[in-house]
Amino acid sequence: MTTPPLGQDPYQDPYQQLPSPYSPADAYPVNPYQPSPYPYGFDPMTGHPFSDKSKVAAALLQILPGFILGLGGIGRLYAGNTTLGVIQLGATLVGWISFWCGFVTGVSFIVFGMVWLWFVIDGLVMLAGRPVDGQGRPLRS
Repeated sequence: MTTPPLGQDPYQDPYQQLPSPYSPADAYPVNPYQPSPYPYGFDPMTGHPFSDKSKVAAALLQILPGFILGLGGIGRLYAGNTTLGVIQLGATLVGWISFWCGFVTGVSFIVFGMVWLWFVIDGLVMLAGRPVDGQGRPLRS
């Protein structure tokens, strides 16, 4: 009886195919006659497929209405992050109410300013960072 090489399981099937050390993109052979299941490619850092949503569009939908109108959550809803989008729409309502009540009390302008700042900074983070959609896929550039 021969002994297996050091570090090899003696009961392992020698013809068993080992997992590939390559990225998931290599697991799908390219067939020019069949459309790719991932038309936007793969993220080179994580290997996850890119989302069909655009990072620039999501960031601009977050920044521009937030900067001009104090309206937030549109970019998050576009990207598929519905929970955060609805929370930001609720914060928009609170910000607008505090803005109009600010004419009476003078203190509530701070609440509107903080909500406005949250929307603008969130849009800038989406533009400069690596945001993901609602399914966890990175947004394409």
